[in-house]
Amino acid sequence: MASLGLAQRIRIGLDGNSGAEFPMMGGARRSLSSNYGRNRVGFRIMASAVEPDLSVTVNGLKMPNPFVIGSGPPGTNYTVMKRAFDEGWGGVIAKTVSLEADKVKNVTPRYAKLRAGANGSAKGQIIGWQNIELISDRPLETMLKEFRQLKEEYPDRILIASIMEEYNKSAWEELIYRVEETGIDAIEINFSCPHGMPERRMGAAVGQDCDLLEEVCGWVNAVATVPVWAKMTPNITDITKPARVSLNQGCEGVSAINTIMSVMGINLNTLRPEPCVEGYSTPGGYSAKAVHPIALAKVMNIAQMMKSEFGDKDYSLSAIGGVETGGDAAEFILLGANTVQVCTGVMMHGYGLVKTLCSELKDFMRKHNFSSIEDFRGSSLEYFTTHTDLVKRQQEAIRQRKAIKKGLQSDKDWTGDGFVQETESMVSN
Repeated sequence: MASLGLAQRIRIGLDGNSGAEFPMMGGARRSLSSNYGRNRVGFRIMASAVEPDLSVTVNGLKMPNPFVIGSGPPGTNYTVMKRAFDEGWGGVIAKTVSLEADKVKNVTPRYAKLRAGANGSAKGQIIGWQNIELISDRPLETMLKEFRQLKEEYPDRILIASIMEEYNKSAWEELIYRVEETGIDAIEINFSCPHGMPERRMGAAVGQDCDLLEEVCGWVNAVATVPVWAKMTPNITDITKPARVSLNQGCEGVSAINTIMSVMGINLNTLRPEPCVEGYSTPGGYSAKAVHPIALAKVMNIAQMMKSEFGDKDYSLSAIGGVETGGDAAEFILLGANTVQVCTGVMMHGYGLVKTLCSELKDFMRKHNFSSIEDFRGSSLEYFTTHTDLVKRQQEAIRQRKAIKKGLQSDKDWTGDGFVQETESMVSN
């Protein structure tokens, strides 16, 4: 927004020309693709006196900011979810629930850290986090009761239920019916947990099989009356395939990414893997800062697919992966994300992290004179291309630089005012 609080912006293009641009104001929401292709990144215009607005509306859900608690320990019960709302998180996705919680048996320890240092070092910054944790082991009725209580106490805040079931149509239908009864605002389907109970066709076992995914998404969306987000696994060759299937089968949005299958490391003193449970371990899900670049690439792939194939529809994209700063979140939004989920970051830094995230994201917006999230969402997508195109672009740039060094092309081009500079343009050393 320009100075004096005017809605009109002066936009300076790459060619140096200027033109007036009139943004959408008020509560009107643009679709995911509405901001793609706008050349705004890197342009400083005039300092804005208007406080950046972090509020977002996604699939009809209004949030004070785009920061959402990702499904996991930070959303495991009423007490912690209430804390998240009190601290100011835009929304909360509860820990994944299923009909038969008694089948879920967790172990301890179930986490392991990777530090920026030697193997086994207790020093250095934490850059990676692995978990072998399963979905909620609390009775479904208990979780449903707490969902109701939260919606009664925070009717204007967004609570999303994460659900996962076996390959059974009636089980999926019952689970959806029961969680919707509590008044939750949306559903995220866990098609992506990389470990635990794959033999029951749960989690990534469905997300990695597009035929199964298509069928289950059909079951879910035939009965769900609230927005449905499908959570994608990164443990797949082409993440756009399950994302495409989910949207085609009626899901309103996609979340990406869940954790990456990993072995955290081997203790070189005991020769046992971590996390170590009675001397043994199992591969688990990798998260935290180290996965951020991988998540950016996966989100970019999905966003490009959504732009080209679903650009005129009101679908949403929720980005996940190694978010600990406002800058991390800005990167995801620049790639087209509507919201940004944080799970491991909360486990490492606490629920108060949202205040830092909001403050740093606002700083970024002030720097570039963005007044709303929609002002820059998706702005960086246009700068991705193929390697072949990069070669062509560089060859053309080199050709143009060489042409400039050649100086004047004809004697008729000499001028008196620029004579010295024109002479220098043709000197070789």
